[in-house]
Amino acid sequence: MKGTNAAPEKTRGKRSRRLQDNLTGYAFLAGAVFCFALFSWFPMIRGIVMSFQRTRRGVTTWVGWDNYIRIVHDPSFWTAWKNTFYFTVLALIVGYAVPFFVAILLNEFRHAKGYLRVLVYLPVMLPPASALFLFKYYAYDPSEAGLFNAVLKFLHLPTSEWMQSPGMTIPAMVIASTWMNMGGAVLIYLAALQNIPGELYEAAELDGAGIWRRITNVTIPQTRLILALLAMLQIVATMQLFIEPLILANGAGTQDSATSVAYLIYQHGFFQNDLNGAAALGVIMLIVLAAFSAVYVRLTTKKD
Repeated sequence: MKGTNAAPEKTRGKRSRRLQDNLTGYAFLAGAVFCFALFSWFPMIRGIVMSFQRTRRGVTTWVGWDNYIRIVHDPSFWTAWKNTFYFTVLALIVGYAVPFFVAILLNEFRHAKGYLRVLVYLPVMLPPASALFLFKYYAYDPSEAGLFNAVLKFLHLPTSEWMQSPGMTIPAMVIASTWMNMGGAVLIYLAALQNIPGELYEAAELDGAGIWRRITNVTIPQTRLILALLAMLQIVATMQLFIEPLILANGAGTQDSATSVAYLIYQHGFFQNDLNGAAALGVIMLIVLAAFSAVYVRLTTKKD
């Protein structure tokens, strides 16, 4: 009889301990979910609701799609989207490729690896505003005293007005953004590169593969998942371009050459006191980014 009763008691004890462990885990998780809901989901839902409303003199009324129609007919709307897409494409070409090849270069070094990694990651530790002011007043000075113009003059190349030139505004912001943010991507790529078996490179060398063939046939296929993930994160991040035009180009830039969608939201909300229009523009950006993310994830999942 004792043996018969011991088994159910032991089972109940295990269930009790498992339930207690689960409750403890859910208690910790509840705090994180509450904070995320309060500071992320609630503002997003509130913004969607505000995009269908209009508030005047403290009175809020439902206006349906009027805010969206008004925003789309804003002359700066399409200019902002054009500048944002242009910046995203350039950042994907430059800011996505440069960290990968810097990581490959650092991975080949046998000495001073730690020092070089700190050197590459150092710009990430600077406050973004400080780094951008450094570019604005030191690197992008349109006179010959500016760093970049001094280099161009030394190379006997024509100088540029940089942020004062409509054609150079977006490329200049891409250069600054790449320098500020590439450190994190370089470290992630380095971690992925160090997980590639050395035997693959040895086999490629025995087959007579040069450095470029080793990169295309070994490095890129072995790191494709990391490359795909960082590509999506970079596109989503660069589409929310804001601080670069705000500091480097004082907002809109010359002939609206720096106006981005995020800056246009800021302008509607804080300069024109049009919070409902800003909310509508924010919802449009949310839909665009969500649609891109869904399509991208579906395509990359099928490929994998």
